[in-house]
Amino acid sequence: MKAVILAGGLGTRLSEETVVRPKPMLEIGGRPILWHIMQIFAAHGVTEFVICLGYKGYVIKEFFLNYRLHLSDVTLNLGSGDVRFHRSAAENWQVSLIETGDATMTGGRLRRVRDYLGDDDFFMTYGDGVADIDLTALHAFHRAHGRLATLTAVVPPGRFGALDLAGDAVRAFREKPAGDGATINGGFFVLSPKVLDYIEDDATIWENAPLERLAREGQLHAYQHTGFWQAMDTLRDKKHLEELWARGDAPWKVW
Repeated sequence: MKAVILAGGLGTRLSEETVVRPKPMLEIGGRPILWHIMQIFAAHGVTEFVICLGYKGYVIKEFFLNYRLHLSDVTLNLGSGDVRFHRSAAENWQVSLIETGDATMTGGRLRRVRDYLGDDDFFMTYGDGVADIDLTALHAFHRAHGRLATLTAVVPPGRFGALDLAGDAVRAFREKPAGDGATINGGFFVLSPKVLDYIEDDATIWENAPLERLAREGQLHAYQHTGFWQAMDTLRDKKHLEELWARGDAPWKVW
């Protein structure tokens, strides 16, 4: 299976850093979060990627074009320009980097890569969220229900500590409990290519009309993920992920 990763948005809530590079290239532990997402897929045998580029997509292209060089010992012939690679730690991935437009919406980006997907089901996710999700189980769930689309339902982490009260007396503090119990779309989709027919044009937002229509028609199921999930929407989120990685406690590191 292939994995499509949406990596073209502006990342306006991280504008302090995204002014010079796209959000999926913001680093956690010295590697772009996009690389972390790809490693999650590769841990489940998915090594063919279609990256939907948009805002500052050239930064992502340059990263992958130079990736093997940066991870290898090389011998250069300065006269001929020949390059010989020796030891390399580069992963054996196939990565298609597709320009999908700076202003294109999420559905439009997916529609634009149609020619790169083939006729089989594929994974799709966003370029800013990590999880310890069992992608093998997600795919099996999708195949079992036989509908066109599966999304991953998650409970978002809490952002603030909570008070344990008895009347007006504070009994204890609880460290950032999960949200109010409501589940949200956590990305990590499995999709039939037929869902592309639900996308009208570049202005189509995937999370609106296409998903709503799939739901109305009974073609959308939710895989319940109860483990770790975190989107990198703000600098607070980025700092939290960096802290987890630095202390060797990154739940999404399943490789």
